[in-house]
Amino acid sequence: MKAFGFLSFGHYGKSLGSQAITASDMIKQAVEIGVGAEELGVNGAYFRVHHFARQQAAPIPLLTAIAARTKRIEVGTGVIDMRYENPLYLAEEAAALDIIADGRLALGISRGSPETARRGYETFGYTGSTDPRGADIAREKFDLFLRAVEGDRIAPGNPDLVGHGQMLPIEPRSPSLRDHVWWGSATRDSAEWAGRLGLNMMSSTALVEDTGQPFDELQAEQIIRFRNAYREAGHTGAPRVSVSRSIIPIMNETDAAYFGHRNGAEARDSRGIMDGFRATSGRTYAAEPDRLIEELKKDKAIALADTLMLTIPSQLGPDYNLHILESFAKHVAPELGWKPNTEGPVTGLPILDTQAA
Repeated sequence: MKAFGFLSFGHYGKSLGSQAITASDMIKQAVEIGVGAEELGVNGAYFRVHHFARQQAAPIPLLTAIAARTKRIEVGTGVIDMRYENPLYLAEEAAALDIIADGRLALGISRGSPETARRGYETFGYTGSTDPRGADIAREKFDLFLRAVEGDRIAPGNPDLVGHGQMLPIEPRSPSLRDHVWWGSATRDSAEWAGRLGLNMMSSTALVEDTGQPFDELQAEQIIRFRNAYREAGHTGAPRVSVSRSIIPIMNETDAAYFGHRNGAEARDSRGIMDGFRATSGRTYAAEPDRLIEELKKDKAIALADTLMLTIPSQLGPDYNLHILESFAKHVAPELGWKPNTEGPVTGLPILDTQAA
């Protein structure tokens, strides 16, 4: 692990202890957390995207606001549900954001996780999927998105304006955007697919696989397969890899009151059904710093990733969430290899320096 950031689900509503009651609260507090996190040396500010729910749903304006007020912190999504997206409009928006952020974008995209609306992407106007989960249209639209980002000429030009036989690319384009596209992989197979395409990879706190292995070992295998596929496809870069974890340093009585109970059942991996598949979810880490360091050093996936995303309880407000990030930055992260954002942008491991499993 070289870097860490926070991953916010962007919940809001009238729940016990919530300081994010309205959408306005949630969005403005997210900007405040992002700006405050940069000052602490945190490397990334990442946001989940969900539709038809009291959560963050329109990440580009939010990330643009954070990028415009910061200089070093990476801004990103973890992840955008491609089933709901117009791929060409997303390519235009992402290019503009990447330019505003001076290349500090980590655009996480995937097929998407279960949503509150049944086939909600059809309500958005994206019909024609023959897959019950919409994976087919997600991959088709992602392919078009990548072509647009890469500058393919994909639209026939108006001969009255550009001459006969002209095909046009989308504009604006950012030369660095292709290198900042991540795929959110929930299986080992999708990790290999992302590697073959030469993408970066995000892996969350759950995988839709259950092999009986501990979660961190299964996720480590996923990362190894991603890197092997990247290498075998002939790519020679340094792809980024991130993993997400629920980690709370217990520093005071307030921390203990909120999260001390998570040393029990939640301190173990869990297994169940997610979106119709057997799934494995990672444990919650909530303990004093010395114990966290000891336990996190044993996590095989964290050891292989360049970036660790900490899921944060965003509804508890900016002050408390910045307290969590500061506690992790001061008392835990340095022992795991962390370098603050003042030391420059995060880079992946050069693929030729890693060995196949």
